[in-house]
Amino acid sequence: MKKIEEYVRSIPDFPEPGIIFRDVTSVIQDADGLQLAIDSMQDCLKDVDFDVITGLESRGFIFGMPIAYNLHKPFVLVRKAGKLPCETVSRTYDLEYGSATIEMHKDSIKPGQKVVIIDDLIATGGSVEAAIKLVEELGGVVVKVVFLMELAGLKGRERLKGYDVASVIRYDGK
Repeated sequence: MKKIEEYVRSIPDFPEPGIIFRDVTSVIQDADGLQLAIDSMQDCLKDVDFDVITGLESRGFIFGMPIAYNLHKPFVLVRKAGKLPCETVSRTYDLEYGSATIEMHKDSIKPGQKVVIIDDLIATGGSVEAAIKLVEELGGVVVKVVFLMELAGLKGRERLKGYDVASVIRYDGK
């Protein structure tokens, strides 16, 4: 069987010269790659006691939903601003050129619930740090954060000190 790294397409000089883009679509377009990715991420949750899984829009949905289904856990959406119909809490975070805002339904996490956060990739860590703060604002406790890929050279993990963070694949560059 292939390793998950073999399913990831690496595209040099995208979106700008010197950057190697790690393309998750090549993983999910292959049935074996998709299954291996989900199984590998789910393995990161062995022996973790938790109540709910959250996933960041949109690729966190792709990986988080089947894991929640497999483990019979509820799944909570973390969406871009303006996409959720009920009362929300929101958090704005910085991007390389500007900012973005994410939201969760105000009633999606109950005080004291143990939460796992799932996303496809950690780069600088801004979006997942914002998601953690939303969970905590609602009274939840983040017990694990799981990524398929980590771009270690961008030091996103450093923003998440104090949290249990796992990544299936680690790339040392950017």
